[in-house]
Amino acid sequence: MPFDAMFLTAVAAELRPALVGARVDKVQQPARDTVVLQLRGRDGGGRLLLSANGNRPRVHLTQAQLENPAQPPMFCMLLRKHLAGGRLADIRQPAAERMLDLTFDCTDELGVPCRKHLILELVGRNSNLILTGPDGRILDCLRRVDFEMSELRQLLPGLFYHEPPRQDRRIPQETTEAELLALLDRPDAAMRLDKWLLAHFAGLSPLIARELSFRFSGETDAPIPTLDAARLAAFLTAEFAALPPVQMQPMLMWKDGAPTDFTYRDIRQYGGYLRAEPCESFSALLDRFYTETDHAERMRQRSQTLRKAISNLHERTRRKLELQRQELEATHDREQLRRQGDIVTANLHAITRGQTLLRAEDFYDEDLREIEIPLKPNLSPQQNAARFYKDYARAKHAEQVLTQQIAQGEIEEAYLGGVLEELARAENERDLSEIRAELEAGGYVRPADRRKQARQQPSKPMHFRSSDGFDIFVGRNNRQNDQLSLKTARRDDLWLHVQKFHGTHVIIACAGIQPPDGTITEAAELAAYYSEAREGQNVPVDVTPVRFLRKPNGAKPGMVVYDRYRTVLVTPDAALPARLRVE
Repeated sequence: MPFDAMFLTAVAAELRPALVGARVDKVQQPARDTVVLQLRGRDGGGRLLLSANGNRPRVHLTQAQLENPAQPPMFCMLLRKHLAGGRLADIRQPAAERMLDLTFDCTDELGVPCRKHLILELVGRNSNLILTGPDGRILDCLRRVDFEMSELRQLLPGLFYHEPPRQDRRIPQETTEAELLALLDRPDAAMRLDKWLLAHFAGLSPLIARELSFRFSGETDAPIPTLDAARLAAFLTAEFAALPPVQMQPMLMWKDGAPTDFTYRDIRQYGGYLRAEPCESFSALLDRFYTETDHAERMRQRSQTLRKAISNLHERTRRKLELQRQELEATHDREQLRRQGDIVTANLHAITRGQTLLRAEDFYDEDLREIEIPLKPNLSPQQNAARFYKDYARAKHAEQVLTQQIAQGEIEEAYLGGVLEELARAENERDLSEIRAELEAGGYVRPADRRKQARQQPSKPMHFRSSDGFDIFVGRNNRQNDQLSLKTARRDDLWLHVQKFHGTHVIIACAGIQPPDGTITEAAELAAYYSEAREGQNVPVDVTPVRFLRKPNGAKPGMVVYDRYRTVLVTPDAALPARLRVE
């Protein structure tokens, strides 16, 4: 994403009037690389998010209610110690650099006023958040960098902070038209315009470099030798002069109904391929863009170990089932073994020890055609006949055993697949903890050390309210599904589940009233949305009263059976859960 220095300039210009002069009320660290400062001032302040994530570094005001860990990290405690109650005095950005220096007026341990700096470096995988004292020494940072990690620049407590080395590129706004003409006349200018812009000017992203090329030539990859140098120099001078903070327009780019990119100006190079939508502010743009993707990425990371373990078990169960089905298929030819044993028994008089093949009439064949039966030369005729009967009995017994094992394996495969689906839609750390507790109870994963974990209250089912006013409850995991469907729900409530896909249990609280079709449709859409069929169309969802549910003895968590139901077809609506959600 083009969070370049110019985009950061636009964001900083928006933040200064809103935050400078505000005081730090709270400090939170919802993720290892993300800090949120709650600032209060005469203009209202706001919640400032500072992220040093290697893939999504950024800074903006946020409305998202991020979940905080039960125990705040050490860096969070350090920031609370030094910044709580401090006043944000300035937000400074070095020219064309992807870094912000937030200056705070604070007091030291003795109550003496002093200035401290919280510096955010937005440089990809090397992004960092550094707290320095009044003397410029580093108090601590999110990512400590020692000499072994970097010989050029170390970031450790006690060292003086130095800004990253400047790149040998020009600042666009400080470059004159004459300097541009001279640069275009050099031999190294025989390249594409967008590549040339990136090579010579700081603060520009590839998206903006291509856009400038497109606006001048109609092509995103136009070669400089084919362009008029004088016209190009005049064009670039005007464009550079209009860079942020002179002209700024938050733009969110959409493709197939999902946000894919953002920038600080309108973009024309995509034509109708992407849809550009202006936003009210840069913070609103970034909050909207990152909230969902950030949450999904954070949950993916936190559940990675658990998902890998269950995925391995699921794949192992699937392969085992495949082999068992092949073995079962082989037992279906066992009747031929019994027939061969009968033919050998009927021809014992014609067999001698050491014989390897018996040719005899097949009295099971209507035409009495001759059949060849292989014999073991080291066995007697009677032992050869007994061998066929023994193999027949073994195949018959194997069919019974394999049929039972395959039935159990299919239940196991379905259960593990359902757990993977639960992990994919887990919303927070509590959901993951409950899924892990369920797996620990089933012996699928090793029990965690509970002494090191903070005690958490059990989560509640998701609560929705239909357009007709009926309460709808959606389980978050298998244990919650059992509790919701078999203990909490009333017998006349309606139960819904997507058909032939892994999904959650949905309950319509009827209170003795038959819900209208609109409510049933909305509940069915929720059942389809919170399932593997989320991206499907015309998804079948079964509907039945709770009184018809039954849980077999020894069944896995979340598994029930029912034999009376009706099926409705729905297409999941991604906007419906947010519209109906109560809590």
